Amino acid sequence: MRVVVTGATGNVGTSVLRALVHETRVESIVGLARRRPEMVWPKTSWVEADVSRDDLRPHFEGADAVVHLAWLIQPSRDLATLQATNVEGSRRVFHAAGSAGVGALVYASSVGAYSPGPKERRVDESWPTGGIPSSFYSRHKAEVERQLDLFEREFPAVRTVRLRPGLIFKREAAAEIRRYFAGPFLPGALLRRPLIPFVPDVDGLRFQAVHSHDVGQAYRLAIVGDVSGAFNIAAEPVLDPRELADLLGARAVRVPQAALRAGAELTWRLRLQPSPPGWVDMALNAPLMDVTRAREELGWEPRHSSRHALMDLLHGMRDGSGVETPPLAPSAGGPLRVRELVTGVGGTSR
Repeated sequence: MRVVVTGATGNVGTSVLRALVHETRVESIVGLARRRPEMVWPKTSWVEADVSRDDLRPHFEGADAVVHLAWLIQPSRDLATLQATNVEGSRRVFHAAGSAGVGALVYASSVGAYSPGPKERRVDESWPTGGIPSSFYSRHKAEVERQLDLFEREFPAVRTVRLRPGLIFKREAAAEIRRYFAGPFLPGALLRRPLIPFVPDVDGLRFQAVHSHDVGQAYRLAIVGDVSGAFNIAAEPVLDPRELADLLGARAVRVPQAALRAGAELTWRLRLQPSPPGWVDMALNAPLMDVTRAREELGWEPRHSSRHALMDLLHGMRDGSGVETPPLAPSAGGPLRVRELVTGVGGTSR
């Protein structure tokens, strides 16, 4: 098989490449990214291309599968740039894949695509994908789900898969995740158990996480398998304030939802951190997912617990871990994180 992976240098992309290295049915991989990495991956050749503007069809010709991961979370203050890559870029990827006659299209959806849902029970893949309106990430994921619905009708011969994972963590993505969500003012040295005294106990703060390497294996199974449709991807246990407090050796302190959101709004407006408050809304309102279909039809089982995934990330943030690709490199924020400050803490793309 020949597989093309858009967004191959990011958190999930590098895990997909890792999973495909020992997959004998995959003979060659094309890693497509806006910025070519210096590192060498087995079976992988690199192509520098931007899904929002470059001609993609020549890169997809002859591909047995296209995996679409390219997505922007920053610059979070530039919605036009985000829309151009996330929504229009996805439409261009789908159109190019269909017209190139690829055998399969595997798309990176998310729990964020789901409409608000329950926290006391799990929902399957039939739950509505209308998104959380106040979150640009959720809106974009929901919009692209509609595009993929149209793609399936226009190109019924293409086997189409959409994976909807929970939060995706790994040590090697620590520098990127810290930069995207915490910003330049969070000292990594503080991210250790004795120095985290409490976690906020907020109604509705129950979410699912999964290790990025396990997500990479889910993509491998979707690429080489004979499945189609949507699959929820998440590990156990569900992470809530009590679970987080136990994991971090901290106290759970009651915080009203309104106070948590107000804090996110204030620090966002003051440019103290790069994440708009829509991320809080998504965390509090996205449903818990049932992963039965992934286990029974995809044959996927996570090797790591959600607790392990989160601790792997926190250890990486403390140690300044990363991988030498443009988005994951520890140096991506610049010396003393000055590049993050110059961009306005989520204000501009670099």
